[in-house]
Amino acid sequence: MFKKKILIAALSLLALGSTTLQAQKISVDPALPEYKKVSGISGTINSIGSDTMNNLMTLWAEGFAKYYPNVRVQVEGKGSSTAPPALIAGTAQFGPMSRTMKKGEIDKFEKKFGYKPTAVPTSIDALAVYVNKDNPLTGLSLQQIDAIFSKTRRGGYDHAITRWGELGLTGPWANKPISLYGRNSASGTYGYFKKHALFKGDYKDSVKEQPGSASVVQGISEDKYGIGYSGIGYITSGVKAIALGKKDGQKQYTPTVENVTAGKYPLARFLYLYINKAPNRPLDPLVREFCLFILSKEGQQVVVKDGYLPLPAKVVNKTRALIQ
Repeated sequence: MFKKKILIAALSLLALGSTTLQAQKISVDPALPEYKKVSGISGTINSIGSDTMNNLMTLWAEGFAKYYPNVRVQVEGKGSSTAPPALIAGTAQFGPMSRTMKKGEIDKFEKKFGYKPTAVPTSIDALAVYVNKDNPLTGLSLQQIDAIFSKTRRGGYDHAITRWGELGLTGPWANKPISLYGRNSASGTYGYFKKHALFKGDYKDSVKEQPGSASVVQGISEDKYGIGYSGIGYITSGVKAIALGKKDGQKQYTPTVENVTAGKYPLARFLYLYINKAPNRPLDPLVREFCLFILSKEGQQVVVKDGYLPLPAKVVNKTRALIQ
């Protein structure tokens, strides 16, 4: 499984520009292989898992179908926690997840099959903290985010932050209550944010849990005093992604390509596709080819199209070796 140090190594291999990920002209690694069509591929692609990756999975499936028009596609994105049960039950061959599997999820899989699931990193995401486009706030530390979103405040604040004035906003903003938006507990984004931004603490009961990433962004765009979190690929003109700092008093960085690839932006992660691959046995041809398509130049161009960062060739080559 690809750990944090692999992510940092992957980011260090990307030398790109400095505007927001969506606005930046990003190119895939020229060393990536082009996808080559093979014969005999047919059947149905069943994907159950991450809502964050819903668009990616749909776009990959559409691109794959151009090579194999007889392949049918079914994509269901209700949250990363729905992926492991679907893989175990055999109702899906693909389990997209915006986080790594938890130990308990891996244990259940291994109990059923006698081996662990295979994690295929597909792309790199910056998890953004959004405010309404009219909000003058420019940045926060993770400790401030914890005091805003968490009732346990493990980041160290001795009081909850509930009004915009507590973050330095003045005038008509000062006394306005902060309106919180987030994901539900089935979401990998919910779990990632809880672990990395809330220091493994608990969310406030006042967080408005949304069924999808797009819903979070839409809610904030319609709520002048809203704040929430979602993948950078879901940014719209109605919101802005603020700068984040690891600690109070430290420099804060916006989720630009440059900052993400330099390891300065604190909330960067792989987006994974989990599959069931028995050791020393070849993968089902449909599963293998779909994974190889994602890990090709064409598949990584889809990543860029959907607003995420593509994988460097070094990571792709290591991953392709796992599934061949």
